[in-house]
Amino acid sequence: MGSAKKYEGGCHCGKVRYEVMAEIDSVLACNCSICSKKAHLLAFVPADAFTLLKGEDELSDYQFNKKNIHHLFCRTCGISSYGTGTGKDGKTMYSINVRCLDGVKVDELSVQHFDGAKV
Repeated sequence: MGSAKKYEGGCHCGKVRYEVMAEIDSVLACNCSICSKKAHLLAFVPADAFTLLKGEDELSDYQFNKKNIHHLFCRTCGISSYGTGTGKDGKTMYSINVRCLDGVKVDELSVQHFDGAKV
């Protein structure tokens, strides 16, 4: 186990930018209908580890099914760099699309598979 590190990330056009404090040594690949179509590789952090630097007004929100997760994406380039929702403990959490973090080599990370299609 390493220690938490500060990462910056965002969308393709740069209108949405954020920083996150996280320990990222593995990612989650979910096979639910939206994650599999978008090829997300996810890491999860609590609200106090996420800071939106710019672009709140550039985001659109898509919700489906139980409407627990806000699938946020940039209105200009369409990239979903992060989302937010409520964890099982009732607290706000963020799902970070690790592919959108600057300088992260996703092929060097361990991938855990989650059967979200059955949830």
